[in-house]
Amino acid sequence: MDRKDEIVQAAEKSFSLFGYKATTMDQIAKIANVGKGTIYTFFSNKEELFQTIVWQMVEEMKHASDQCAVEGASFEEKAHARIMELLKFRETHKLYIKLIEEENELRTLAVSEMLQSVEKEILRFIQSKIERGIVSGELKPCDSKLVAFLLYKSYMALVIDWNKTHDRQLGEEEIAQLLSQTVFSGLMGTLCN
Repeated sequence: MDRKDEIVQAAEKSFSLFGYKATTMDQIAKIANVGKGTIYTFFSNKEELFQTIVWQMVEEMKHASDQCAVEGASFEEKAHARIMELLKFRETHKLYIKLIEEENELRTLAVSEMLQSVEKEILRFIQSKIERGIVSGELKPCDSKLVAFLLYKSYMALVIDWNKTHDRQLGEEEIAQLLSQTVFSGLMGTLCN
C-alpha cells in the first residue's frame, strides 16, 4: 500500500470515529504514521480529503448494490434488491453512520452538503437503472428522474422512517409486497405509460 492509500485509510478511520468537524489533519497524520506535510503532498486540505473518502464510499455502495441484483430477475426484483442494499449500506457503514449522526446533532454544513451530494448520486444511480430498464424494454418510457425519487423515498420511508414512529420494524418481505402493490404496480404503471 502506498502513502496516499495509508492516508486515505487513516482519514476514513478518523472521520468514522470522530466525525468531520472533530477530525484534524494532525489526527490523520498520527493514525497514518506520517508527517502532516505528507498529507498535503496528496491533498490540499481536509475538505478535499473528506470528499475523496466519501466518493470512495459511494462507489463502494453502488458496487454492493449492483452485486446483489440477480441476473435474469425482473426489474422490480432487481430494483428492490438494489435499493434495500443501498439502505443496508447506509445503516451499517461506519462512516455513513457517523456522518448522519453529525448532521443530526451538530448540523455541520460540510457534512450536510456532502450528504445531499451523496443522495443526489444515489438518485442518479437509481435513475440510470430505470433508464436501462426503458432501453431494454422492461419499462415503458417514463420520467426516470421522478420515478427514481419516488422509489428511493418510498423505501427510505418504510425502512428508516417507519421505525421512528411505530412499535415494530417492517420486514423486508412485507416492504417488498407493499411496494409491489403500490409503487411498482401503481406509480410505475401510471408514470411509465
